Amino acid sequence: MSVETVRGPIADPGATLMHEHIFGLSPEILWNWPDIPEGWDLEARAREAAARLDELKAAGIDTIVDLTVIGLGRYLPAVQRVAEQTGLNIVAATGLYTYDALPPYFGNRGPGTLFGGPDRLAEFFVRDITEGIGRTGVKAGMLKCATGRQGITPGVERVIRAVARAHRETGVPITTHSESATRNGLDQQKLLAEEGVDLSRVVIGHAGDSTDLGYLEELAAGGSYLGMDRFGIEFTSFEDRVATVAAMCERGHAGRMVLSHDSYCFNDRFDVEVVKRRHPNYHLLHISRDVLPALRAAGVTEDQIHQMLVANPRAILTGGRP
Repeated sequence: MSVETVRGPIADPGATLMHEHIFGLSPEILWNWPDIPEGWDLEARAREAAARLDELKAAGIDTIVDLTVIGLGRYLPAVQRVAEQTGLNIVAATGLYTYDALPPYFGNRGPGTLFGGPDRLAEFFVRDITEGIGRTGVKAGMLKCATGRQGITPGVERVIRAVARAHRETGVPITTHSESATRNGLDQQKLLAEEGVDLSRVVIGHAGDSTDLGYLEELAAGGSYLGMDRFGIEFTSFEDRVATVAAMCERGHAGRMVLSHDSYCFNDRFDVEVVKRRHPNYHLLHISRDVLPALRAAGVTEDQIHQMLVANPRAILTGGRP
C-alpha cells in the first residue's frame, strides 16, 4: 500500500515525524484584521516553511505527517506551495479538532441537533481521503480526532465515531489528541474499539506527556501506538520525556512508539517571541539534534531508534505491521 502525500503517492515514507504542522491559521482573524503583527503572506510563509523542511530533510528526516485539520486552520493550497519548494514529503490529514462543541456547520446538523438531518462528518472525511481535500486533489493519509480535559463530550463523541466510520471505509489510520493527565487515551481506545476499529491502526497522540509507565503500558497493551510527540514543549521536561521513552524501550515497547514535536512552521495562535522564551527547543530540529543523542546516551539502541522513526511510521501509514 502506498502512502498519500501532498505531492502524490510514495512507496516508502522513510524516517518520519508523525505529529507536526505546517500552518496553524485563524481565517476569520486574518480576513478581518489583516494587519495583525504576525502577518500572513502566503508566498513568504511558504518559502519560510520550505526552508525549515529542507533543514529537517538534511538532518535525516524524510517525511512529516501534518495533522492540521478542520478546527486548526487547515488550508491545503498553502501547504501545496510548501511541498512544491521542498524535498521533504508531507502527509495531509482529515478530521476535526474540538474539545467540546462542533463548529456550527456540523453542530446544527445531524441527529439530536436543533434542525436534525444526517450526520455528514464521516462523509466529509471520506471525501478528503478518496477524492481529495477541497479542489486540490490532495488525498488525506491520516485521520485525526481529539479529546480534551472535558472528556468525551457529545460533540467529541460524534467526531470520534465519524473518524472511526471513515477509517473502516477507507483503511486510513487514526491519530488522536489525548490528555495524559486524565488518562483519556484509554477512553479513546474504548470508544474506537466499540466502533470496530483495530486499535493497532491508532496512534494515541501526546502519550509522551505522561511519565506514568503503567498508563503507557496499558495503552500499548490495547494495541495502539504511543505518540511521544511533544518534544520541545517542556511542561513535561526534556529529561522526563527522554527517560520515559528510554524506560519504555527497556521494557520492550520500541515497536509501539513514534516520535515528534507537534511544532508549526507558522502559527498565528501563539506569540512567537513568548513561545521562544518559554519553549526554546520547540522546533523541527530538536529530535534530530538533541533527543536522539540523549536517547542513545540513555541506552536506547540504533535498532530501537530505527523502529520508532522508520519502521513504526511505515507500518502505520501503509497498513502493515512493525
